[in-house]
Formats: sequence, C-alpha cells, structure tokens
Amino acid sequence: MTPTYDDLPALMTRMTGDEKHDASATSTLDVIWVLYHHVLRTDPARPEDPDRDRFLVSKGHGPMAYYAVLAAHGFIGIDLLDTFGEFDSPLGYHPDRTLVPGVEISSGSLGHGLPIATGTATALKLQRRAARVVVLVGDAELDEGSNIEAIQYAGRAGLGNLTVVVIDNESAGLGWPGGIHSRFDIEGWTSTDVDGRDHDALRAAFESGTPDTPHVVVAHV
Repeated sequence: MTPTYDDLPALMTRMTGDEKHDASATSTLDVIWVLYHHVLRTDPARPEDPDRDRFLVSKGHGPMAYYAVLAAHGFIGIDLLDTFGEFDSPLGYHPDRTLVPGVEISSGSLGHGLPIATGTATALKLQRRAARVVVLVGDAELDEGSNIEAIQYAGRAGLGNLTVVVIDNESAGLGWPGGIHSRFDIEGWTSTDVDGRDHDALRAAFESGTPDTPHVVVAHV
C-alpha cells in the first residue's frame, strides 16, 4: 500500500539521532509532499530520466522530511529509514546525490542550491527539454550573495522553467523589508505568498506563473 501524508510522522520517527534538525526538517514537510504528490513529473523507476523534473533541496541540513517523502513515493525503501545517520548508511545528515536515488544535489552548505538550479534550468532550456526545475531554499540562506546573482540572472534570462520555493520561518537575521518576494519581483520574477501548511494553496502556487518568467513561491511556516 502506498503511504499517505498521514503516514509521514511515523516514517520520520523511524529516523533517530542527535542530528535530526527536527524544526528545519518539519518546516519543509508540507512543501515537499505537495511537490512529489501533485506537481513534479518524476518516476522512481527512472530516477535518471533526462526529461524528469528536477527538485533540488538547498536547505540540506535537515533532510529527514525529504527522506520520508522519497520513501513514501518509492525512491528508497522504507526500512532504509531505520539506518539514518549510521556509519555505512546512504542516508546521511546531509543528502548525497551519489548514494540516494532521486536526490539531485549533495547539499547542506547553504547558498548553493539556487545558483545550481539556475544553471540546470539554463542547460535544460538550451536542450529544448520541457523539464521543470524546482529548488527549495530557506529564508536565511538568501543572505548569501550567490543567491542574489542567481536571482538577477534568472530574471534577465527569462528562465520560465525555474521555480524557487522559499521556506520562510523568519530566521533571517536582518529580515526582508517589503517581503521576500520583493527581492524577486524587482528582477522580473512572478511571485506568490502562501501558507506553507495549506496543501491546496501550495499546489495552486506551484501551478501559477508564466512560461517565460521564473517564479518564486514564499511558503510561510
């Protein structure tokens, strides 16, 4: 039987240890579930399909929710969750793209996911593939200058195949005058602010936007 959203807490409970980063992981849970369950075109039987949608987790230091959703959708075995953080387990405290099927980037050092996603979206556009790129970032890591450069480039290049979802748990040290979306709006992105726990609102936000413009979804949790 395919696990449902209601099964996710039990799946996450199977992962134990001092490095779970519970708050960071649970802040992403609803967004990742909606993406895999309703939005992304991915197939666990063909995780390297060149035409798959790409989902990049830049906020990689709390992968517990990510692993639970991957297990629920058949990318990894559910029993593997019991090995989380063990010496010889593929499920480390940071996701590793060489060890876990479905993981697109090895992450955890904050600030790199959005620039990588921008490069990936550019390459897919040049290859004329219809695949979409979605990258999950935290509000605080937007302080990294590399993100600002990526936001500028993606807007000017019209990367309509790129979507950024920002998990806003108000952890940015200096805050965001005018709202996080304003940093994207000024560079020509479309934007939507939503309740990061509302599945219908999240799905609608991911399905909005325009074909020739990158899109940002700010998910408040």
